[in-house]
Amino acid sequence: MSTTAQSASSSLASGSATSHGSENHLAPELQLRIHELMLKARVLEERLITMYRQGDGYFWIGGPGEEAFNVPLGLLADKGTGLQHDYLHLHYRSSATLLALGADPVDALRQMKNTATDPYSRGRNFAGHYSARKWNVAPVSSPIEVQYSIAPGTAMAQRAVGSKGITIVTGGDAGSAEGDFATCLVWSSRKGHELPILILVTNNQYGISTPWDGQHGEARVSDRGKAFGMPTATVDGNDVETSWAALKKAMDYVRTERKPYLLEAMVSRLNGHSSASGANFVTTEVDCLARFEKKLEERKLRTRSEMDDMRARFTEELLEASKRVREEPQPKPESIWDYVFADKNYVAGES
Repeated sequence: MSTTAQSASSSLASGSATSHGSENHLAPELQLRIHELMLKARVLEERLITMYRQGDGYFWIGGPGEEAFNVPLGLLADKGTGLQHDYLHLHYRSSATLLALGADPVDALRQMKNTATDPYSRGRNFAGHYSARKWNVAPVSSPIEVQYSIAPGTAMAQRAVGSKGITIVTGGDAGSAEGDFATCLVWSSRKGHELPILILVTNNQYGISTPWDGQHGEARVSDRGKAFGMPTATVDGNDVETSWAALKKAMDYVRTERKPYLLEAMVSRLNGHSSASGANFVTTEVDCLARFEKKLEERKLRTRSEMDDMRARFTEELLEASKRVREEPQPKPESIWDYVFADKNYVAGES
């Protein structure tokens, strides 16, 4: 099998499966594409952590350990601009989703360095705070979980115009204790006014420093959706094929029924909460990338040597990119008021 991963296409997005005994595998080319994106996302996070430690950034927070769930999310989303495409309300652990959508990893380095060339915020925001109008990616907010109360707005707009697009919102387990999460459940499930929204919770079983145990009355976050009459599921987010199947099922339901679905994915937190907790690798957590690479070896889709070569290549590419980014300009003082207020009515379509 060639090590050259092809661009995601309609055939990849369909996730056609082949049967191997009692187990359904994704198409080989899709497995290789997912692996390439997972590996690139992991190497990107490692470079961002290194940049922070070298003084080329002020703070790091990211999603190492969530790639097996976040890459399928990005590949399955219907990306585009406007209400006929999916809206994504993400959080700061979503780098793998952005790469799967087609983002340039170098742009994440620019945001870490706070350069004026940062396309997400022009050097005005933390690392991991993505936004992309061309793909309906709403700006990531630093206050946790506020995206859950914002997301029903795009879903309402999609419902009002009879759109085929859906709204996707994701956050962490600790933030599901915030009132914004309850707001999302209430407003998405009103009888006769249900919203086409996929509510995702990536559960790494920690808040900033507080473990899951003792903080939640429910056995699973997904259980909370049952009281609102929506279908729910909890899945192993560390498994690529389980994640793909669960996301596709949930998206198909929301697209067809135009009603909410709550999906909880159990994932790992491989480098702690953020640079505030050291960002050191946690060896006791399940590494979804290592798990998937083992499967690829067993299925003879990619050898260990090929995967090591890919990692070395991605690492070198991002090292060289980080050197270039150091020389890119910082925002000028006189630009401080730029982007505070919109100068055009973008909602009305003015461009």
